[in-house]
Amino acid sequence: MKFDVAFKTLAVGLVWAACSVLPSWGARADEIRIIAANAVKDGYQELAAAFERETGHRVTTVWSGTEATARRIAAGESFDLALIGSDAIDRLVAQGAVSGGSRRDFAKSGVAIAARAGYATAPIRTVEDVKAAVLAAPRIAYSAGPSGIYIASLMRRLDIADQAAAKLTQPSSGAEVAQLLSQGRIDLAFAQVSEFMGVQGVVELGPLPAAIQNFTIYAFGRPIAANSAAGGAAAAFMAFVTSPRAAEAIRRMGMDPI
Repeated sequence: MKFDVAFKTLAVGLVWAACSVLPSWGARADEIRIIAANAVKDGYQELAAAFERETGHRVTTVWSGTEATARRIAAGESFDLALIGSDAIDRLVAQGAVSGGSRRDFAKSGVAIAARAGYATAPIRTVEDVKAAVLAAPRIAYSAGPSGIYIASLMRRLDIADQAAAKLTQPSSGAEVAQLLSQGRIDLAFAQVSEFMGVQGVVELGPLPAAIQNFTIYAFGRPIAANSAAGGAAAAFMAFVTSPRAAEAIRRMGMDPI
């Protein structure tokens, strides 16, 4: 009899302990499917892991460049949240592919210039330094995403668009630009600051000079027909990663919180 009582007491204790580690909100755990730009990957992954630990929800993320992601969404791909350049979010809202009023800004990123390891180049401090570096480099790259769209317009402003185009490689994302540098397949490149950080074989020369710097805002958007099962979890995730506690993780990946 004493054994039965002790066993029942232990069982009740184990059940209570198990319940105590479940999410405090008491609802079921949902899976949130997010399509996100490569530029936000490092800080985002840190925050997503913390959100999963605290809530029990599961965050599944598909990575791509902003423009490639926008095309997938416009074509009807299913998602609970998108996290891409804000211009693309606004465009998708206008197209009816993302819910109007659902945009929520996440972080802001400037453009950086980098070289492959072993490639000698002068310090980049002025607009003329950027122009000289582009003209001197045998092979350059920038993406088809937000930073690349800006750099293409900058080349025109600096009156070196034709010279740049003759030696340009233009992959779809800044992450691919960094990979090309790492592999030694290009000499000089432009991308978001975060996309060069920590990549082996890449020497970051610094952000663009202030006179020609450009910032991309990365923002969330939600689909027109939101998944009701994951809707609350998706809203909770956006609130979590845009709260003040997320600021340090965002700064660590070379971006500024908004």
